[in-house]
Amino acid sequence: MSLYDELGGAPALDAAVDIFYRKVLADDRIARFFDGVDMERQAAKQKGFLTMVLGGPNHYTGKDMRTGHAHLLAKGLNDSHVDAVIENLGATLAELGVSAEKIAEVAALANSVRDDVLSRDHKPAV
Repeated sequence: MSLYDELGGAPALDAAVDIFYRKVLADDRIARFFDGVDMERQAAKQKGFLTMVLGGPNHYTGKDMRTGHAHLLAKGLNDSHVDAVIENLGATLAELGVSAEKIAEVAALANSVRDDVLSRDHKPAV
């Protein structure tokens, strides 16, 4: 069973993304990155992306991580902001009753795209 199914599929993901963006927009560390963003469209893209990375039906047609976040690098996006996003995602999942083990799996997936989001070369494991 995929992590997508274990978390509750589309209905759970819809609820999670809605709660997640409420948290993000209330977080002074990262809210500014969403100024002027069509949040309905953003939520739809996020649902598609999360469905794909969690092993659900893949209908994601958005930009790759580097291209999709390049404009945010110009606004100062850095590791502390990625940390805040992952923190908000974890808090959202906890609020929805997801186990700490599953939250850790989702956080690991989110962290796996960090270098792409920040347009860095991947560093080999030491």
